[in-house]
Amino acid sequence: MADTAENRETLGFQTEVKQLLHLMIHSLYSHREIFLRELISNAADACDKLRFEALSKPEWFENDPDPKVRVSCDKDAKTVTVTDNGIGMSRQEAVEQLGTIARSGTGEFLKTLTGDRKKDAQLIGQFGVGFYSVFMVADEVEVRTRRAGAPAAEGVLWRSDGSGEFSVETIERGARGTEVVVHLKEDALEYAEEYRLKSLIRKYSDHISVPVQMRAAEEEKKGEFETVNTATALWTRPRNEISDDEYKAFYKHVAHDFEDPLTWVHNKVEGKLEYTSLLFVPGRQPFDLWQREGARGVKLYVQRVFIMDDAEQFLPLYLRFIKGVVDSSDLSLNVSREILQRNAAVDTMRKALTKRVLDMLDKLAKDDPERYATFWSLFGAVLKEGLAEDPDNREKIASLLRFHTTKSEDKPDRSLDAYLDDAPDSQDKIYYLTADTLATARQSPHLEIFRKKGIEVLLLTDRIDEWAINALGEYRGKRLQDVTKGELDLGGVDDTTEKSQQEQAEKSYQDLVERVKKVLGEKVESVRITRRLTDSPACLALGEHDMGEQMRRIMEAAGQPLPDTRPTLELNPDHPLVKRLAGDPEQSRFDDLVTILYEQARLAEGSAPEDPSGYVQRLNRLLLELGA
Repeated sequence: MADTAENRETLGFQTEVKQLLHLMIHSLYSHREIFLRELISNAADACDKLRFEALSKPEWFENDPDPKVRVSCDKDAKTVTVTDNGIGMSRQEAVEQLGTIARSGTGEFLKTLTGDRKKDAQLIGQFGVGFYSVFMVADEVEVRTRRAGAPAAEGVLWRSDGSGEFSVETIERGARGTEVVVHLKEDALEYAEEYRLKSLIRKYSDHISVPVQMRAAEEEKKGEFETVNTATALWTRPRNEISDDEYKAFYKHVAHDFEDPLTWVHNKVEGKLEYTSLLFVPGRQPFDLWQREGARGVKLYVQRVFIMDDAEQFLPLYLRFIKGVVDSSDLSLNVSREILQRNAAVDTMRKALTKRVLDMLDKLAKDDPERYATFWSLFGAVLKEGLAEDPDNREKIASLLRFHTTKSEDKPDRSLDAYLDDAPDSQDKIYYLTADTLATARQSPHLEIFRKKGIEVLLLTDRIDEWAINALGEYRGKRLQDVTKGELDLGGVDDTTEKSQQEQAEKSYQDLVERVKKVLGEKVESVRITRRLTDSPACLALGEHDMGEQMRRIMEAAGQPLPDTRPTLELNPDHPLVKRLAGDPEQSRFDDLVTILYEQARLAEGSAPEDPSGYVQRLNRLLLELGA
């Protein structure tokens, strides 16, 4: 809707922004001070982006090449002002960047703020909505900006009180960059005190490489600006001079997070290649962790000049949760994403950085199992992707995996090394079972013989597990074996006497097997007597090379057509129901019992009966017979 001013227009916020602003103004009151961190962080990013753009357009510096952020306050006017001489915004960019939120995470952010979490502002930066945190303390916000390289007549004034609309107009602005004027609410006037702002800058922005300045307090320096933060790129300093608190503060700046990282690794490489890396493992899942095609990667600097956010070429996709910085001396300053994709130095750095992250995780697992358990609960399912995607590091990744097993309690805390160390020397396989839930896995009839013999079985419930384990194949020379596939093979722990008893049972029940196969027909591949079971009457086994149900669901969800597979029904010759079947001459009752056993075997694996109504009818008929 056009305003009376010739070049001013009043626009409505994007719907999700309106919801967000309402929450921020009315509900989010903890950590209100982070508004300053977010404004300074945005200003520093704008300065970094100008330095990069000016590599090819040095005239954009406009005789002011030194990046800086300035913070000031006015108690009488009740304002806080944050100014930068960075890249600035055009009118269209101001509308797009301040009036809408392009990132899909906003909706997820709003969903997160339910119940008690509505009082928690910790997620603001993580979802790309940091600018809007200013409305926790502001009655009104004015943004004056001009894009570098644009004439003074193309300055922009953006203004809003956060009520659902904003106005934007073209103004005369000589200085490039952006000035944000925050008109404080009555209950936020503490931020109009210089000492309060300086303490917040030192708390949240000390590590930022761009100088953050305020007017000097000393009488003889009145009117001058002095730098409040250290203004030194933290990753360039020696590790022994950096405190844990400084590392944590830097992580929060890089990741736009409010929680501390779980761990980090800081390393400087000298030799054929020279680069510095500072990599962090977050203490929470990013909202877009499962968007494999989304933005990811580290911040890339070349000779301390910012080049790009989300440089994904330096770490593989399965480490997409890692945040941090890479600063290289061996890449050209005009490097682009396309050049990075075919750069030999980048390939070398990627291999080294991947190894460094895996070593960091290995150290965390050994030194602090409790914190590693937290890591695993957050990122374990993503790390498993590396088994298929990174053959060079497959064994290393496998050593970092943690599992629920038949010997573990409620926590997935068993490693493959612990599994093998506890296994008898005669065991030549690593056994596992996949299921939709842990409860279904623990109750599977396929585990009965393993419990009887004290053989540990891995219980896999992530959708990705079957795909990942198939990619692994073996570990420390021991093949991984799905206990639901093929005929039972206990390898070195098999018992000769039991094998002999199995052969005898197969001969005794040969007629029963044929009768059962005739009833089930095309539902099964075959029927056989098994020693896999000790308590259950029957179970279903897949062929050795058949695709499991987990993998099948993934492929079908991706639209991949798959051939039908039929399981084998295995019967326990020692179970009373199977013995009853063998001696039951009445065909209709025999048919009902066989079909019920088959459907019960499906239920035990988490699948519904093929014909639920028919299953109920058969069960009812048998119950009536028993009652008679």
